Amino acid sequence: MERATEAWLRGDSKIEAVEFARARAEVASTGRPDLVARAELVRCAARVASLDMAPCDGFEALAADAAPAEQAYSRYLAGALAAGDAALLPKVHQALAGADGTASDAALKGIEDPLSQLVAAGVLLRRGVATPETVKQAVETASARGWRRPLLAWLLVAQERAKAGGATDEVARLQRRIDLLAIPPR
Repeated sequence: MERATEAWLRGDSKIEAVEFARARAEVASTGRPDLVARAELVRCAARVASLDMAPCDGFEALAADAAPAEQAYSRYLAGALAAGDAALLPKVHQALAGADGTASDAALKGIEDPLSQLVAAGVLLRRGVATPETVKQAVETASARGWRRPLLAWLLVAQERAKAGGATDEVARLQRRIDLLAIPPR
């Protein structure tokens, strides 16, 4: 799962598909749908970190057998927590469950794991409460790790916001960064 997630974040969809299929097959060999559901949820979280907001169909197919914590995390990723879900989330995400504005930015900065931080930022964006600081933090986090896919997605969000604000110099600066990411890796 780690290799699949890292490949996704680097922008290598082919490697991610192969690694995920291998990991899923290994987990499926246990005959435990709850564990396969958890693997699917990890995959969905990496996608949310990269602002791919497609439904988490792999998890949904197994949700009935997932533990309550995984079901709550799935709703969190979808930006649709139910009452009582916050307590079931991983500790790093609990503070963000209902936060917005400066409270969400403070909670986001408190997340040490880069992937968890990007997942949380993606959830905030999905919920429509991501601030400019949220976007800046996500760009910095993805950039520091060299994660092309989420970096490009977050730069595009920053650029759209700069365009909406009429900041033409910022739009041009962001475009130069985006252009660098368009150069295929060797």
